[in-house]
Amino acid sequence: MIKMMKTDRLIGILSVLLQKESVTAPELAQQFEVSRRTINRDIDALCMAGIPIRTAQGYKGGISIMDGYRMDRTILTSKDMQMILAGLRGLDSVSGSAYYSQLMEKIQAGSSKYMNGHDSMLIDLSSWYKEALAPKISIIQSAIENRHLLSFRYFAPDRESERTIEPYYLVFHWSNWYVWGWCSDRNDYRLFKLQRMDRLKETETAFVCREVPLPDLSQEKVFPKGIRTKILFDEDVKWRLVEEFGPDCFMRNEDGRLLFESDEMDMENLCSWIMTFGSRAEVLEPQELRDLLRDNAEKLLKIYGKE
Repeated sequence: MIKMMKTDRLIGILSVLLQKESVTAPELAQQFEVSRRTINRDIDALCMAGIPIRTAQGYKGGISIMDGYRMDRTILTSKDMQMILAGLRGLDSVSGSAYYSQLMEKIQAGSSKYMNGHDSMLIDLSSWYKEALAPKISIIQSAIENRHLLSFRYFAPDRESERTIEPYYLVFHWSNWYVWGWCSDRNDYRLFKLQRMDRLKETETAFVCREVPLPDLSQEKVFPKGIRTKILFDEDVKWRLVEEFGPDCFMRNEDGRLLFESDEMDMENLCSWIMTFGSRAEVLEPQELRDLLRDNAEKLLKIYGKE
C-alpha cells in the first residue's frame, strides 16, 4: 500500500510535470523537501502507474512527460485542482502540522494558470475536540507511515481496556474519526473511535504489513440495528428529526404529533437521545425503553425534586 504522504507527494509531482516543460530532480527534491533518491523512486512509481515520463541528462536535461502525451497535459482541469485543494484544506483543518498547508502552496504554485475563478467548496473536518484530535491524528499517521504498533487505553461502552494494534487507515465517517487496524486483543480487524482513545502512543515495535481489507463503513456495520422503536414527537422539534434523519422519517399522527419509527442499535444511547427532547417525545414501543426512561426520570426527580 502506498503510504499516505507518498501519495500526496506523487500527486504534487504529477501536477508539476503537467504544468512545466521540464524540471530537474534537485528542484523537485527541494520543493517537496525529500532526497533526490526519494524523487527517483517517486518517478519510478509514476512510470509504473502508466505515466509516460522521460529523463534527460546534461545541459537542459531534466524530467518531463513525453511529447506524445502533450495533448493530455490538461487532464487536471481547474475544477479538478479545486477539488484536490478542497480535500487538502479539509485534512488541514484537523492537522497538527503545517504539512497540508505547505502541500497546497506547492500545488497552487505549479497550477496557477489552471486555477480560474474562486473556490466553491470548503471542507472543515474539525470539531469541538480539535485540540485533542490533531495530536492523535498526527501520532496515528506517523505510526502508519513507519509501520509501528500503536498502544492506547480504549473506553468502550462495556469496558475499559489497554489495546495494541497494527494501524492501517485513518477514517473519517459520519462526523467522527476512527483508526482501522489489526487488534491483538481481539485477533481481528477493528475500528476504534479516536475520541475514546487515551494515552495514545506510537511504539518502537515494527510490524509486517498484512493483506488489509478495507473497513466496512456501511451503516449496518458501524451502527448495527436491532431495537424497533415507535416514538411520538411534538411538532416544534420537527427540525431536529429532519436534521438527523431527513424529511421523510416521520408521519403525521391524528393528534398532530409526528410518528417516528426506526431500528436503533443501543438501548442506553437511545434513551439518552430521547431524554434530550424532554416532554416533547413519548415512546410507544418498546416497553423496555419506556421502563428505562421512567427509571431515569425517577432518579432525576430524586436529585432535583423539591424537598
